[in-house]
Amino acid sequence: MEMPPTQITALPLFPLRCVLFPGGYLPLRIFEVRYLDMIGRAHKAGTPFGVVCLTEGREVRSAPSQSGPEGLRDPGAPEAFHEIGTLARIAHLERPNPGLMTIGCTGTQRFRIRSREQLKHGLWVADVELLNGDAEVGVPSDLASVSATLREAVHSHTQRAGDAAELPFQPPYRWGDCGWVANRWCELLPMGAEHKQRLMSLDNPLLRLELVSDVLDQTGLAKSLSPRR
Repeated sequence: MEMPPTQITALPLFPLRCVLFPGGYLPLRIFEVRYLDMIGRAHKAGTPFGVVCLTEGREVRSAPSQSGPEGLRDPGAPEAFHEIGTLARIAHLERPNPGLMTIGCTGTQRFRIRSREQLKHGLWVADVELLNGDAEVGVPSDLASVSATLREAVHSHTQRAGDAAELPFQPPYRWGDCGWVANRWCELLPMGAEHKQRLMSLDNPLLRLELVSDVLDQTGLAKSLSPRR
């Protein structure tokens, strides 16, 4: 049996001010030339790109100065990002106007960057090592309420949404799996990107869910998100 690859070379990267979790859904509006080209190629070939969380710089680069070379970034606005990111596969793509794409993509597998390079027109590419997915760990009884409250919140969203694509995340739902439940809570909770990055980077899904439970207890957000309050 052919083994799946453990490394990807020259993976195109999309640095953002957010964290994509495995199993998560991310809608994007694409209008920068560097990303229009990249997304168009990825969609045509059916290949993934990498989403990484910015630590410095902006998602949208400034217009080049009139005196500078066309397409080059202002050297005063460098980009830096975390070394652990998530592969994204394009689920659907639309072109509502020339020079604009709207896409929906899903997170699949985490990766660690081994080397990176910024190309002439600003696109980052990297050689990456794919990380193991979460082990399937059942939700223990002392954390069952965390899963149950998430289920209630999703049910409430489903009843209110006119379009299934508007839901914060999509089926299949895995209410009994620690990693899946923790990831979905991380997407819902109003935590900063750095906090979410630390949780996404954890290899232990039970620990991730325990930390999510602590956030819910400390803030009381579980009660505010549950329709049965």
